Amino acid sequence: MTDLQRRPYVPAKQLNTEYPLIDSDPHFKRVVKYARPSDYVQGLATAAFGPGLMLLWERIAPSHVHKGGFASIMRLTGAIGAGAGFLIFYNCSILRFYGVEENKREVEMDMREMVEKVKRNEPLYGKSTLTPYMQGVASRNSRYSGIWLHVIPWFNFVNHDQHGVDTAKYYRQAERELAAEQAEKAGST
Repeated sequence: MTDLQRRPYVPAKQLNTEYPLIDSDPHFKRVVKYARPSDYVQGLATAAFGPGLMLLWERIAPSHVHKGGFASIMRLTGAIGAGAGFLIFYNCSILRFYGVEENKREVEMDMREMVEKVKRNEPLYGKSTLTPYMQGVASRNSRYSGIWLHVIPWFNFVNHDQHGVDTAKYYRQAERELAAEQAEKAGST
């Protein structure tokens, strides 16, 4: 037996939150897909704040910089604002995965998505080309990274099965739904 096969699985720590944990290391695509319209509004407002403030300052106290100079300042401010807006948008969404914010809608979406994957006999968190060890490394590097998003933006782009939740709930729900569908079919014939 190699050293890699004997390594124990280290489960993710649970945050003490008011709402249920959906995923301690959600994939980037899931975070964006589960975002609410309010997340988009907050992100867009943050992105527009910087350029809007620069225009206001230019009206109140003109800098008398030639047009090319002010345009480059606005481009830079727009790029910084767009980056900040995206990070605010992403942070609002990912905090619901951790259970830090109210997440009833996301819990229902997660259950629906995962039960459908179970019914189709697909891997819950996608297929990965990495070895189990490298999946664990990727998971440990990005687990709860959204908490520190304001310090260093770090996203999970790796499919792995280490998400800090008991996946048996998805299989139990799929069994209940399949049993109900079979009972419905038997009752209609």
